[in-house]
Amino acid sequence: MHNNVLILDFGSQYTQLIARRVRELNIYSEIKPYNKLPEDLSDYKAVILSGSPSSVRSEQAPHPDLSEIKGKKPLLGICYGAQYLSHFHGGNVAPSATREYGRANLSYVKQNEDFLSGIGEGSQVWMSHSDTIKELPEGAVCLASTHDVENAAYKIEGETTYGIQFHPEVYHTTDGKKLLENFLVNIAGLEQDWTPDAFVETTVEELQKEIGDEKVILGLSGGVDSSVAAMLLHKAIGDHLYCIFVNNGLLRKNEFESVLDQYKHMGLNVKGVDASARFLDALKGESDPEGKRKIIGRVFIEVFDDESHKVENAKWLAQGTIYPDRIESVSASGGPSAVIKSHHNVGGLPDYMKLKVVEPLKMLFKDEVRRVGASMDMPAEILGRHPFPGPGLGIRILGDITAEKVAILQEVDAIFIDGLKKWGLYDKVWQAGAMLLPVDSVGVMGDERTYEKCVALRAVESTDGMTADWVNLPYEFLQKTSNDIINKVKGVNRVVYDISSKPPATIEWE
Repeated sequence: MHNNVLILDFGSQYTQLIARRVRELNIYSEIKPYNKLPEDLSDYKAVILSGSPSSVRSEQAPHPDLSEIKGKKPLLGICYGAQYLSHFHGGNVAPSATREYGRANLSYVKQNEDFLSGIGEGSQVWMSHSDTIKELPEGAVCLASTHDVENAAYKIEGETTYGIQFHPEVYHTTDGKKLLENFLVNIAGLEQDWTPDAFVETTVEELQKEIGDEKVILGLSGGVDSSVAAMLLHKAIGDHLYCIFVNNGLLRKNEFESVLDQYKHMGLNVKGVDASARFLDALKGESDPEGKRKIIGRVFIEVFDDESHKVENAKWLAQGTIYPDRIESVSASGGPSAVIKSHHNVGGLPDYMKLKVVEPLKMLFKDEVRRVGASMDMPAEILGRHPFPGPGLGIRILGDITAEKVAILQEVDAIFIDGLKKWGLYDKVWQAGAMLLPVDSVGVMGDERTYEKCVALRAVESTDGMTADWVNLPYEFLQKTSNDIINKVKGVNRVVYDISSKPPATIEWE
């Protein structure tokens, strides 16, 4: 990666979107917390400062040392980043008379500026701040204004330093991608060479160098992430890769057998391990969502530890961890953003397990993983498969887990997913599944009163799981699916459909 962009995270909810927008330009970007600057900055050809919920006027304001960046590398401050560059370099930032939030339009654009090339007056931008720049930093000139924000964009003369008080990374800023392209390509001179093929080539070389002729164990799940990780490792080390597919008792109906069959034709060395009884026994009586995740993660590691002893001289454990997993679990690379939930495959291994961890996809978003898989000619059936959580149905059964509840949910899930495929809806949905609720409700079947379970169906549209909208499935489909579930699955007498988006809800219920 020769054209890296460093994104310093000040805690904005939009930081990950900046990374995605940069990568959409075929330029590699990395997020680092503002207080953990890399010691060696030579790999980064441009730097972007994110927004923040903080105020630069606060004594607790994030305050990194930019002495090796400002004036030495192309630098773009977004929202808080722009106010930071002003506040600490001779400008003045003060509270806004009214909170500047939402859509606005550029009312002034300085002509003949590469930074705003192709962006004219009237272009829509998205504001989200309560402070505003009253005076620009020393040596700066205004490049753009809106009706309410005089210094919407500026540059510092004699440097490739720019600041904007709006968010180019969000969908509502119509020319945001163009602005980022102007900065990174036209001004910083970065090449747009970060493609799936380039990623495969670079990653395979890095894996060969890191692993050498040592043996690697990989946990396959049948999903996109672990499958693509397996193919990258297979390209790098061939038969030194040992794949294990664990049945944790929380898989979809018949998934254990079908996944093993699926991999037969991919040239991977795969062993199936049925540990369902072990997982269900460990989960007995546990109803706390985080508790269940941790138990599943612990037993998963234990099973792998047992299996690793059967592979002589195994040195590595490979995982299909992707960037959103790490962001949600470890707070934007260890930075100030909020932790959402723990992931069973994030956070390293216990001391007793003497395997090193390798994560070939740890810096990729989900859509990037799919493109990398396609570049390796992987089957469309695997690449198009909906995401499925590592803890499986364990976090789709609210409350404690029993074998009976798993069996009920497997039948419900199968009817829902098979129905989506039959109706031609599966590929229009990013992720779908069913939740078994800890609720019994009254029903009537054959003139008899019932008191049985309620299930919730969930289907969302998304690109990478960071945000998601619920899918407006046809009423006829929902009616047919509800009828099939209630008629065919003993123990269920009520079906509801979840119409919440992320945020504020998450995709999974636990």
